[in-house]
Amino acid sequence: MIDLGGKLPVVLLATVAAGGAAYALIYPYLSGAARAEQRQKMVGMDRRRAVSEAAQESLRRGQVADSLKALDERQKRINRPTLAMRIEQAGLAWSNQKFFIVSAIFAAVVGIGVFATSGDARVAGLTAFVGGLGVPRWMLGFLKRRRIAKFLAGLPDGVEIILRGLKAGLPLGDCLRVVATETQEPVKTEFRKIIEEQAVGIPLAEAVGKLYERMPVSEANFFGIVIAIQSKAGGSLSDALGNLSKVLRDRKKIKQKIAALSMEAKASASIIGSLPIITIGVISVSSPDYMNQMFTTDTGRFMLAGSVAWMLCGVLVMKKMISFDY
Repeated sequence: MIDLGGKLPVVLLATVAAGGAAYALIYPYLSGAARAEQRQKMVGMDRRRAVSEAAQESLRRGQVADSLKALDERQKRINRPTLAMRIEQAGLAWSNQKFFIVSAIFAAVVGIGVFATSGDARVAGLTAFVGGLGVPRWMLGFLKRRRIAKFLAGLPDGVEIILRGLKAGLPLGDCLRVVATETQEPVKTEFRKIIEEQAVGIPLAEAVGKLYERMPVSEANFFGIVIAIQSKAGGSLSDALGNLSKVLRDRKKIKQKIAALSMEAKASASIIGSLPIITIGVISVSSPDYMNQMFTTDTGRFMLAGSVAWMLCGVLVMKKMISFDY
């Protein structure tokens, strides 16, 4: 037999130490403390994940809000263009000062001409005011509408050139350069501006987006949206431009059809609006003494002013009736 008389205390101490160590290691699993600690870690990870997702969602919302704010500000600029924007939309390379100088010269010429023919300073001053303030701005609007009509006529061909170039394997930048050199004005000038802006470091999507500010029509906005979506989300640009080309050509056909159907009403309105002026001219030539009373007497002038006012109202009503927003 083994004598443990002298070693018994040591064995007891070793056994107690081993038991204590085993208890310290096994107790957390028996009491659930390890599971509780694991659950706390998982809860912490879930919280951090939730905070991260919330931060990302807040960032996305902020980006969307900034984009919507930028679009709203751009739409406000387009709806209420400054004088510089109106001059640019009309296709003129004028500064604001040059426009004011031309307006003042035109007002002076018209006022002096009316005063020389009528001798009435009040009529001359009123005519100079209208001529200097209204006629130049009306000319800007007329040039803008004419330039936009030419742009809409040539834009489908420009998009078709880009589409065929992409299908042939050319880069988008080269296709834009072909449009900027081979198409007709004002499509050529507008695409040249896009190339120039891209050359100085402006992103292509932003450069194309500015086209809508210079040409405030839906077709230009469609083209800018297609390029912007493709540059951010990717995808087949040729398919998107193919659909856009079809839409542009369909819209062009609809506009031409509406113009043809409304031509009869426009001709009738033009004839009705010009009849009083033709009548006054015929009577002035055939019976000048009879017609001079309308210009030399106060009653005649009053009647002429009333007739002009009523005729203006009639012309505006007819213009509203034959104008179609499409």
